Amino acid sequence: MEKVILCRNCEQTSLKERFVSVAGYNTRYLDDGDSDETLVLIHGLGASAERWLRVIPHLRSKYRLIIPDLIGFGHSDKPSVDYTMDFLSNFVFRFLGALGIERTSLIGSSLGGQIVAECASTQSGVIDKIVLVSPSGMMKRSTPALDAYMLAALYPTPDNAHMALRMMVEKGEVEQRLVNDFITRMNLPNAKFAILSTVLGIKNDTDFEDKLRKITSPTLILWGKQDKVIPVEYASPFMSAITESKFVEIPGCGHVPHVEQPEKFADIILNFLDRELVMSTNYYQ
Repeated sequence: MEKVILCRNCEQTSLKERFVSVAGYNTRYLDDGDSDETLVLIHGLGASAERWLRVIPHLRSKYRLIIPDLIGFGHSDKPSVDYTMDFLSNFVFRFLGALGIERTSLIGSSLGGQIVAECASTQSGVIDKIVLVSPSGMMKRSTPALDAYMLAALYPTPDNAHMALRMMVEKGEVEQRLVNDFITRMNLPNAKFAILSTVLGIKNDTDFEDKLRKITSPTLILWGKQDKVIPVEYASPFMSAITESKFVEIPGCGHVPHVEQPEKFADIILNFLDRELVMSTNYYQ
């Protein structure tokens, strides 16, 4: 099933919205660009493919962009299963297989970053390079911003949703449309169950650091300096564990640099994907 939707948050003519069956589950994804090279973008906890809308215009000329709603999120099916990291990373591989994608680079934000790292630790033959954007997995204690986000997910009132989304970014106001979209998605059947089960899956992923050491794909670790959800201090374990990694910190940016500073984000991403990895720790000015 396919339909065309307008990109409501960026200057772009249209995106293709498609659905595909993945292991029997109806999975929604956005598809844009006509390059032979594919780039798959994986959103974070409680988000959807729309979280990447602002950066799409800056990447589509170089790559075909495939952007799924993870199983349990957005408008994909939300089965009553255990949303472990193994389940979610296996879903990504099955999704790629359903689309006939044999080789790709992956970008993951927050929860998506942890999932992408899990994927790269097990089947590097499918993956060229990976980008981890403020990834979860190493933070052992919550933060006020993450607490606010969980409260909004479980009790999606306008005030809760606005406060949570506002705490995710460093500057600027949150559009009412984004608040309304978040509330709508959180009120879908089984959405709250999927969030809670995923949080338990993150906490129970006790061997995650060992998995990071198995990653051989060139890796970019990207973080907003003012991230209040997962503070930048948690970048260090990723850099230490992943041998072929490069770190970039974006000043004046919170948890979602692809939303807050899409042009700068895309510039960093394209520079990394288009060049050989240079081992270093960088501060992006």
